[in-house]
Parts: sequence; C-alpha cells; structure tokens
Amino acid sequence: MDRRLVKGPARWADMRAGFAWPAIERFNIGTAISDDWAEVDPERPAILQPRGSDREKVFSYGDLSRMSNKLANVLSADGVREGDRVAVLLGQCPETVLTHIAAYKTGAIMVPLFTLFGEDGLNYRLRDSGAKVVVTDSENLQKILNIRAELPALEQVFCIDGEADAIQGVRDFWAALTSGRTVYEAAPTKPDTPALLVYTSGTTGPPKGALHGHRVLLGHLPGFETHHEFAPQTGDVAWTPADWAWMGGLADILLPSLYLGIPVVAYRAAKFEAGDVYDLIRRFKIRNIFFPPTALKLLHGEAVPQNLNIRTIASGGEPLGAELLEWARAAFGVTINEFYGSTECNLVLGNCASCFDPKPGSTGQATPGKEVAILDDAGGQVPTGKMGEIAVRRGDPAMFLEYWNKPEKTAKRFAGEWMRMGDEGYMDADGYVFFAARTDDVIASAGYRIGPAEIEECLLGDPAVKLAAVVGIPDAQKGEVVKAFVTLKGGAYFDEAALIERVQTRLSPHLAPRSIEVVPEIPLTATGKIMRRQLKERI
Repeated sequence: MDRRLVKGPARWADMRAGFAWPAIERFNIGTAISDDWAEVDPERPAILQPRGSDREKVFSYGDLSRMSNKLANVLSADGVREGDRVAVLLGQCPETVLTHIAAYKTGAIMVPLFTLFGEDGLNYRLRDSGAKVVVTDSENLQKILNIRAELPALEQVFCIDGEADAIQGVRDFWAALTSGRTVYEAAPTKPDTPALLVYTSGTTGPPKGALHGHRVLLGHLPGFETHHEFAPQTGDVAWTPADWAWMGGLADILLPSLYLGIPVVAYRAAKFEAGDVYDLIRRFKIRNIFFPPTALKLLHGEAVPQNLNIRTIASGGEPLGAELLEWARAAFGVTINEFYGSTECNLVLGNCASCFDPKPGSTGQATPGKEVAILDDAGGQVPTGKMGEIAVRRGDPAMFLEYWNKPEKTAKRFAGEWMRMGDEGYMDADGYVFFAARTDDVIASAGYRIGPAEIEECLLGDPAVKLAAVVGIPDAQKGEVVKAFVTLKGGAYFDEAALIERVQTRLSPHLAPRSIEVVPEIPLTATGKIMRRQLKERI
C-alpha cells in the first residue's frame, strides 16, 4: 500500500511544481494508522517495545486495530463524545499509541502531556483543555490525584500499571479493555474536524493550546517523506528520543511512520546516554531517526560505532550550525536533513540531501505543498536577503485551526493570507531560508538586529563549552548588548576573555558577548529548546 504524497527522487523544483494535496472528504487519524493497514497486512509490525536487554514486545497493525477498538468502546461507554478531550500522561509506550488511536476513532480531541510536568503545569493544561479522561501510569498517577479536586471536567482516570484504586476513582487500563468489543465504527470525521490539542512550549509566554484537525497528519507527510529521503524504503525502522507529547516526537515521527507502514521503536530513557542510544539503534536496526538538536549536542564528541547502518537523520527545533553538521556527517555517514516548523504549523521548510545540497546555517527550502514568505512588520513581503518574519500561507493542512479559547491570540498570528511563525529569518535568491531567532529573542543593539543562534554555535565550538545560550540585556547607550550563559564540560577551564575573543574573531565584534556567565544548567523546555526568557529573568 503506497501512501506517499511525494514521489521521488526528482528535481526539487519539479516536485514542488507538480505537487497537489489529495482531495479527501473523510479522514480519521485513528483508522488511518491502524485499521487501514490491518485490513491489508494485519501482521505487519507497528510498534517495537524493548523489554529488558534481550526481549521485545511487537505490536502489529492488527493488534493496534483490535485493542484501540476495545478502548474506543470503553471510552464511548463512559460518555466520551465527539469534541471531548482525552489526555495522555505517558512516555513512549504502546498504551500511548492505543489512547491516541481510540480517542481519534471516537471523534474526541487528544491532549498529549509531558511526564516531566509537575502539578502546576498539568493543572494548567488539564483545566484549560477541560479534559474528561486522563490515561497515565503509576509513576505519574499521584500528580493527577493531587490536583483532581481542581479539575471539575475530569471524570475518568486510567492507570496502565499497578493496582486500580476504586476509592480514588482510578481504573485499570488493561482490565477495562477486556470488556471492550473488538469492533468499533469510527466517527465520520472530516479533515478539519478537531483531533489534537498540543500546548506550545511556553518559551515566550504562557502555553497556548494549538488545536489541529485530522488533516494535520497529511500535512506532515511531504516534509517527513523528503527529509527522510523518500520514506518508506525497504527495511526502514523509525525512532526518536523526543517525547511523543511534543509535536516533534508525535507528528515528525510517530504518526507519519505508522501511516506509511514504518515500524516505530517505543523507547525514551530517563537519561540520554550515548552508549544506550547506539545499543538501541543496533538492536532494532533503526534506520530513520529524528534527533532534536539538544540530543545531537550531547552526542557530539562521543565515540560513534561504525556499524549502525543508519539511512536518514532529521533534526529541527534549533539551528545546528556547520560544525555540528560536519561532525554528524563524518560520525554517522549521512547528511542530517534539518527542517523547520512550529507547534502551530510544522515541517514547512526542510532539506533533502539527495535533491539539493544543504547550505550551512539554512533550515532548507519550502517543502512540496508549502508556500513560505518573509514578511515585514506591516505584513508585506520583504526583498530577497532582507530580514523579516517567516510566514506560511493559510490553508496548509499542517496549520492549526485556532488557539484553544483564545480568539484574540489566534487573530494576531495572521497577516492577511499569511500565518506569522514568530521567527526572524531571511530567504536567499535560491529559496533557502535562514533562521535567526524567535522574534522575542532578537537582540536590538546599536541599530543591529542580532539573532542568538550563530553566537551560540560559535561558543559551542570551543571544546570547554557543553551548552550555550545568548540573550540581550539592557544597555543605556546601545539599547541592548549580548550576554551569554554557558555550561562547561567536566573538568574544563573557563576563560571568559578567550570565549569573547572567539566570537569577535570568528563572527564579528558587534556580535561578541559583553559578558559570559557559567551556570550549573541552562533552562530547557521539555522539547529541548532554550528558555531564554528565564535566563533574562535572572539578570
């Protein structure tokens, strides 16, 4: 069953010119990633779950179809209806996948939640979304119980392990499935029917719930297929260390892989260790990986085995920089295809090394089916090479429907027919887009607009620096000046003057930090993005 939207390899311009979104009247993510495959190849592996060092559990598409139908029947019997919200507070595990599929089949809206969230973070998102059901595990259950009295919409809590507690209203997930029938008629959802509510990282303000329709899966396919070099190919197996609660883990790997028939490894360790990563890749013969930039930075400098047989690596979320890209190409034997997007509209730009040579510092070109422009403050398009705000034309299937209960915030994201991405950048004459910074992260210094990315990349090139973050601080004469924060590698010596000089000589004196501060850690979102707002609050 060939479900690709992009047929290649071919000239990039030809693929873009010849691309057309399929006209679909009905579409349901849940049936598309389970039942459709179960009908033609029920034994096809879908989810591979490590169980100890030498054991694994394989869930086929037939398994996903039957088990999700059972859960959908249970949810329907509990009163879950189209438009209700179902939250999942789990890591990478089959139960997460089953909850997604079952919720989509009922017509409910999925709310993925990071297990790293504390009670305040969970309380905000569950109250804001009005979630009716939460599926979690024994490790995270107590957080839900501690705030349950503050969540009037919450009616059911399922736990996938441990003993059920009728007194506290906790139901055993797997026991409940035994009562569910294996046949379920999915809701007749349309591409625009709400399906997924993903909260933004909160790097520039309180998190907002970005509401997506079922079409969001289709909208990610051109980007996924091209930055994984025309997936699926024979032998492809996908994995990411990114949490499936993040748009990156969910929509950049899990959903498109399952839609295209690519098995997905379900594994995310509590601590990211290079040795464990490479053992996992070898054991499951993983060929297609989405590495968030933070993961690559943590792997940088570690010994890489030569027999990994990786076919594709994609990365997005923060710019990688030329030095890290060159290291990765030598270490893994493949060119990393960087891509760009946001929770509101993802995979709009990307690279495909078999079609065109990536340009250092660029996040690629507009993927097939996407129309990207650079806008000025008034919403007009700027000339080639001029800095402005990255924008995507309305109507993109990957674009969000609205911010949940925030119409004024939704309206502010649009300028006529364009959705503002909230990021500064420019486009060169060849159509490559160069990301500079979040609009809120741009440093205005003595008439210059300075993005932190290239300064951070330069600092990371020093062997003593483990992570770096750059912000602007107030200055009476220049408006703002650059300040850097760094964490050091074990035993490394901190030489502030040498690091400042490195930026002065390698980049430009006007980009050099006025000061550099060593910190124990740099605050990161659950998705690995630098929380520069928190660093500014320390100053």
